[in-house]
Amino acid sequence: MSFLYIKALHIIFVVTWFAGLFYMPRLLIYFAEAQAKPEPEKSILQNQYKLMQRRLWYGITWPSAIITLIMGLSTWYLYGATPGWLHLKLLFVLGLYGYHIYTHRIFKQQQQGVVSWSSTNLRIWNEVATIFLFAIVFLVILKNGLGMAYGLIGLAALIFVLLLAIRVYKIVREKA
Repeated sequence: MSFLYIKALHIIFVVTWFAGLFYMPRLLIYFAEAQAKPEPEKSILQNQYKLMQRRLWYGITWPSAIITLIMGLSTWYLYGATPGWLHLKLLFVLGLYGYHIYTHRIFKQQQQGVVSWSSTNLRIWNEVATIFLFAIVFLVILKNGLGMAYGLIGLAALIFVLLLAIRVYKIVREKA
């Protein structure tokens, strides 16, 4: 019975972690775009975005990432086995933590007032978490080689569509 409670908590904190991972890049984008505003608008916006970033990152995203890790490891331990699909899932999860840590690096730069990524690059970065989400969910649900192959083909198609959508959005914004 405790296995199901731990698994439920793991899923809940995965959801809250992804909420933070989806929203943080948006705040990073807004901060970067505020760089082009005249003063005092620029300072007002960037100070507000810094505050929102800190609250989101340290109040929701980091705690959720840590609890997700604890609950995930507990679930894995209580599961008592490591099937083949789980190896690949853990590889994607490791990549997701890498994404989280690199997003933290961008966050820290912006907290110091440094804008090293354009809003377009941050929009692309924003989609990386979506790619990890698709890959991990397909692996957890399908749990077989053929399903994983179809899921990865779908993932490649998703990446293409996301990159195309970002390109179209940039063109539309530049015309406006």
